[in-house]
Amino acid sequence: MVDKTERGASGKQSAFVDSLVSYTKEHKARHWEGTFDQFLRDIFPSNADRLGRSSHQYIWDMIRWHGARESEEGQDLTHYRLFSNELFGMDEPLERVANYFKAASEGSEVGRRLLLLLGPPSGGKSSLVTLLKRGLEEYSLTDDGAMYAIKGSPIHENPLLLIPHSKRGEFRDTYGVNIEGELSPYARTVLEEEYEGDFTRVPIERIFITEAGRIGVGTYAPHDPTTADIADLVGSVDLAKVAEFGDEGNPRAWSWSGAVYAASRGMLEMIEILKVKREFLYLLLTLTQEKNVKVSRFPLISMDETIVAHTNLAEFRKFLQEKENEALLDRMVIIQVPYTLRYPDEARIYHKLTSSTPSFQQVHLDPHALKVAAVFAVLTRLKPSERPDLDLSKKVRIHAGEDVEGVSVAEVDKIRDENPDEGMEGVSPRFVVNALAGAISRSEQHSLTAVEVLLALKDTIESDARMDAKQKKGWIDLLVTVRKDFYNRWVKEDVHKALFVSFEQEAQDLLDKYLDEVEAVLDNRKVTDPITGEERDADERFLRGVEEKIKVSDSGKHSFRQEVVRKAMGAYKRGEKFSLTSHSRLEEAIEQYLFEERRDVLRLVTSSARPDDDARERISTVAERLISDYGYDKHSAQEALNYVTTLLSQE
Repeated sequence: MVDKTERGASGKQSAFVDSLVSYTKEHKARHWEGTFDQFLRDIFPSNADRLGRSSHQYIWDMIRWHGARESEEGQDLTHYRLFSNELFGMDEPLERVANYFKAASEGSEVGRRLLLLLGPPSGGKSSLVTLLKRGLEEYSLTDDGAMYAIKGSPIHENPLLLIPHSKRGEFRDTYGVNIEGELSPYARTVLEEEYEGDFTRVPIERIFITEAGRIGVGTYAPHDPTTADIADLVGSVDLAKVAEFGDEGNPRAWSWSGAVYAASRGMLEMIEILKVKREFLYLLLTLTQEKNVKVSRFPLISMDETIVAHTNLAEFRKFLQEKENEALLDRMVIIQVPYTLRYPDEARIYHKLTSSTPSFQQVHLDPHALKVAAVFAVLTRLKPSERPDLDLSKKVRIHAGEDVEGVSVAEVDKIRDENPDEGMEGVSPRFVVNALAGAISRSEQHSLTAVEVLLALKDTIESDARMDAKQKKGWIDLLVTVRKDFYNRWVKEDVHKALFVSFEQEAQDLLDKYLDEVEAVLDNRKVTDPITGEERDADERFLRGVEEKIKVSDSGKHSFRQEVVRKAMGAYKRGEKFSLTSHSRLEEAIEQYLFEERRDVLRLVTSSARPDDDARERISTVAERLISDYGYDKHSAQEALNYVTTLLSQE
């Protein structure tokens, strides 16, 4: 008998195969081929505004086609969906990249500048470019992204280039589309020799951008700069075809395999661009500026493509030291792509990098395991503040958008902008993931706690031969900072919230007592003791003990108390019970107050004496709550309880 699980799996597999068949049929249906005359009559009129786009316009339309959403209130950024599910903590660089394409698509001089992404290793530069390439491939399959080319052209040139210059003015008046550029030597030779100059008979086809097929996407990575050949970019004579066409100057005897030709009408990715010879750079910058390339034996070849390059900070600094490179820098738009300084986003990067790895899938990570690693990474990327009262831990919290005592909202941007180069150096995500992988390989519990992650990072630092003793000590000190300033607070909050559930009635009693005492203070009356029946003054010491847990100042206590009473009266009028969830800040205060009052219960966890049944039951409840509600497993929950008990014994 086949169980439901097997039937479900079989159903998913069948649905996937059906979707592949449907995809193939749909893709085949999108193909089109005909003469230039048919293209002008059947295809062009209804798509004139799209079929005359430049590469920058095409890429900008592709980014917008994938969609965008405005950022949260107070942030003047747009989140583009092309990047949002893959790149984290890069909102500002991504906004600048999008603005580059937007400005270039509008015809500004930005379109005549090479885009250079500058950042540290493993900072997301390559991933950003990869997403642009994949986005182009997907977009070219849609009706909005339909692209047509002269069939057989090695550079997939726009069919509109077939229109003679003498007719382009009339064409612009008729369709509102301006044609820029010249036919390639290859297409011109084919036009004259195979079609006797009759451009209306030249075959046209729809093309689809594909990096693997070298259509619309080209990639160049220098290997050994000293032996690199510029033919890798612009091709060379194909000796095998010289015999066929009888002349090395015949364009059909040329090898059009260079990366520049593959990228025509799309995008050329230049990896580690500053490692290439200067002649390469001049060729690329001329291509960007003048929209053409010059190779031996041929006149200028018109090319429309966007060049996106990337390099690391070390190579860029070397480049800056050579004075003759100043002119080249003026023809680049340089966008810094630093490591993120937001630890929640850094943790998301680790999750993305590890989630598809089998070894990570088999191991449980406690809820703070990735966060402590992320905080450590951010600490290594920060520089000390000019303010003496602002240590690195506070800067980490400010960059994460958390409230920090003594720092106003107006000061946040100024603090973030103190050191513009923050994030260009420090620990890379790859370094951290390698440390995590090592910790997992040594784990015998199939479970990894935050403390074990910190120890794994310490081992990785100590065994790294690239670091000197001073740097190692500095980074290990930062691990101590992570544990004391972040993990201790997080794990205590988890445990005391989990502990809170076993004292719910006591918590509600504390809330009721707080309300009674507050009302007495505000009404300036006595409180009747429920046991003795005697009247007494309101218990101000108790009230302040609760309020100080959430940093309500003595000067602000009156307004806080009035707010609580107003919410309580509102609940009463609606026929509702005023409970802990009715006021989040008061709930937090009561939780912390009760936690302090019940530390003795936690101490029983590691006590050598056997706890009584009531204590054992409560501790079991806390562990179960940590597992069910806070992301722990049995091993990490017990470790958290032991750790917090140790902290309490030291206080």
